[in-house]
Amino acid sequence: MRLFECARCGFVWLDPLPDPAEVAFLYQDTAEGATTGYFAKVARKLARSRGRVRQILRLLPGGAKGKTFLDIGANGGFMSEAAREAGFSTIGIEPDGNAVAFARRHFPGNDFRQGLLETTELDAQSIDVAYCSEVIEHVADCNRFMARLALLLKPGALLYLTTPDISHWRRPKLERWDAFCPPAHCLYFNPRNLRMLLERHGFAIVRKRLAFKPGIKILARKLAAQAQPPPT
Repeated sequence: MRLFECARCGFVWLDPLPDPAEVAFLYQDTAEGATTGYFAKVARKLARSRGRVRQILRLLPGGAKGKTFLDIGANGGFMSEAAREAGFSTIGIEPDGNAVAFARRHFPGNDFRQGLLETTELDAQSIDVAYCSEVIEHVADCNRFMARLALLLKPGALLYLTTPDISHWRRPKLERWDAFCPPAHCLYFNPRNLRMLLERHGFAIVRKRLAFKPGIKILARKLAAQAQPPPT
């Protein structure tokens, strides 16, 4: 596999990027059949998710009541369930059918949909909070992904986003870094180029979370101004 690095911003990408058929193959069973082993430590996963929901609520005037929470890459449904407990109306999007089945079975109070953000039918400006953790590094076209997300979020909506940080001072050599796994991870960001991507699509970072592991954790807000369209 070939990867390239931008000399100006340090962005790293796989070339060629996965096509739709390859993406479908990669995510047909990421949850290993949704076995008990894969979704072990449910209590810990829910506790971490509840903590992140609390972080979001600190920046959300009026709280969760009457607001819609979009969980992108919902996996087993833990973040969706934590958001629902806090009072949100939740929608979880996940490409792996086994993970969706697990989530629906264990957390039936949420709306889980199998698919991708780019192709799932949702109303424009209908989302108050979007959660996108360890997802964007899998996306073949990050401009298309962010343009779709910007379309769905209301002005002033919050985005909680995490992704591996290829420039992190604690990152091991690439061959030893567990986050370096093309073609599943086909894009590699650093804080600078991720901020550039967000700003291009009308988002402003409002808080950065400390990441001891080689990762980026940010909260961003969608601005009221029209985002710049992605290149064609």
